[in-house]
Amino acid sequence: MKKEVRRAIIAGNWKMNMTPSAAKEAIGKTAELTKDMNGCDVILCVPFVDIPAAVEAAKGTNVKIGAQNVHFEKKGAFTGEIAGDMLVECGIEYVIIGHSERRQYFGETDKTVNLRTKAALEAGLKVILCLGEVLEEREAGITSEIVSMQTKLDLAGLSAEDMKNVIIAYEPVWAIGTGLTATPEQAEEVCAIIRNVIAGLYSEEVAEGVTIQYGGSMNEGNAAALLSKVNIDGGLIGGASLVPEKFVQIVEAAQA
Repeated sequence: MKKEVRRAIIAGNWKMNMTPSAAKEAIGKTAELTKDMNGCDVILCVPFVDIPAAVEAAKGTNVKIGAQNVHFEKKGAFTGEIAGDMLVECGIEYVIIGHSERRQYFGETDKTVNLRTKAALEAGLKVILCLGEVLEEREAGITSEIVSMQTKLDLAGLSAEDMKNVIIAYEPVWAIGTGLTATPEQAEEVCAIIRNVIAGLYSEEVAEGVTIQYGGSMNEGNAAALLSKVNIDGGLIGGASLVPEKFVQIVEAAQA
């Protein structure tokens, strides 16, 4: 992390877990355990049905609430989708876009990621934009090419001003939910590549200001080693974020 330049951010992605009552309890515990930890931002991204309970439970605490997806149109005949303005009116600050599970199971592409990102920013949301390579791409030695291409396509048309509200989450797809984790050196290498691409698209100053998280099975055991790297500014946490006692250990590692 490079805290003198950019803010460390630890975000939890609850995926399809937690009922509203369970969300209220978990957020209450997380808020209590992290109340004196001011060295990074803490975000929990919850299922749509949990949003009212989550926002209420987080009120007055240092925990911020995010959503897990947003549609690229403001309104219309898009059954099951949620617009940015709807999220904002519900009290949401952040939204995850382009998670590997959305890409793998629900047809998300770099084009739709770009459209969703623009719509979210227009609505006043801050974006956690996910990208990363699959195992076959890493084994073929084309990780750099893949993440560079994703970064360029996903950020197409965004201004330098827009980038102040974009967080990048590097998520090697082969490490999501598998228990496998990139080594700190592997994760640092790719995060540095992403930052270099952003510098080429905008400027060194813009690139230095962008928070880049690591999101491949970061947990309480490996967080400190990953977060010790210069270009890793936080984590997008899956399973460990569902257990406040584990999640708080990751937040604690980001205080250093």
